[in-house]
Amino acid sequence: MTRIYLIRHAEAEGNLYRIAQGQYDSILTDRGWRQVRALEGRFSPIHIDAVYSSDLYRTCATASAIYLPKSLPLLRRKGLREIHVGAWEQRTWGDIARTDAEQMENFGRHPDLWCVEGAESPRQVLDRAMEALLAIAGENRGKIAAVFSHGYVIRLLLAALQGFSLEQLAETPVGDNTAVSLLETDENGVLQVVFRDDNSHLQTPAFLAGEKVRRRANGLEPGLFFQPLRLPEQLDLLKSLSGQEADPGEALVGYLGEEPVGLVAFGALEGKAGRISLAFIREDCRKRGFGVQLIGQAVRHWRPLGAESLRLSLPAGCPARQFFLDYGFQPAGTAKGGEILEKSIAYDPAFLARP
Repeated sequence: MTRIYLIRHAEAEGNLYRIAQGQYDSILTDRGWRQVRALEGRFSPIHIDAVYSSDLYRTCATASAIYLPKSLPLLRRKGLREIHVGAWEQRTWGDIARTDAEQMENFGRHPDLWCVEGAESPRQVLDRAMEALLAIAGENRGKIAAVFSHGYVIRLLLAALQGFSLEQLAETPVGDNTAVSLLETDENGVLQVVFRDDNSHLQTPAFLAGEKVRRRANGLEPGLFFQPLRLPEQLDLLKSLSGQEADPGEALVGYLGEEPVGLVAFGALEGKAGRISLAFIREDCRKRGFGVQLIGQAVRHWRPLGAESLRLSLPAGCPARQFFLDYGFQPAGTAKGGEILEKSIAYDPAFLARP
């Protein structure tokens, strides 16, 4: 009998920042790395013969939970990649919901109707992912393999193995980040789903004790969309959002629907650190998961310009300090009576390497 553990990657930037990451190489969040450690503990007593992953960064990093402690090579398979979402790649879900609501609904509930310029079709994704999965099963007859892939791909695979058509995909669940499914071959060598989407390793008291960040209601909860701040015509908006009147330089306004709720401004590139000069969420919209999306926009702005970290300065006693610490910023010095915080956004070359 052949066994395959099919595992979704840990929480990555797109999941947290509400950005369509598709085949973009996003890194894992701090919460994602906590999930990796929990996954490592789960598989510590389980024998694994081989570890496979899509060749995208977030799956390779998550697979380190198994292949590193067990001293196994990581076998990358391009066929296990997440769906390429074409013109949606790297857009916020809030922007997509605003401009393409019908296709966003189709993406989650009617994949047979989903069509976006430059994107793979769900059928194409299912075909190439199933081909990769069956090849892995063939390479590991009588053995146990761990296979790391992505949320949409895994949902398509499990639905097909359980006899659901694309038209019925909405009837199947969506697994959490690092959710584990087990496949086994029957007497005829056909893969069967033993269990799916198990996240019990994320329900332990030790893991839950570290859960500080709000969880979303669902994976496609849209969030904000962003547009450049336009001065001087939006000076009143700048004052209402931040209390400031001085031109902050390049900045984005975050909108919920058509309502402006936040603002993020970018300073200078300081060596390999991209500065956030201003980040503000309207008081009545705080603690709703919007603030972290400002960080996501800073990552989108600075990483293509060569930044390997984000940097910001806070005045002494700033109430936002704990928010930034919760999302991975660390103390990095003092300046003008305040504190400098910094967060790494760098890639680890070990997880970028592709055959």
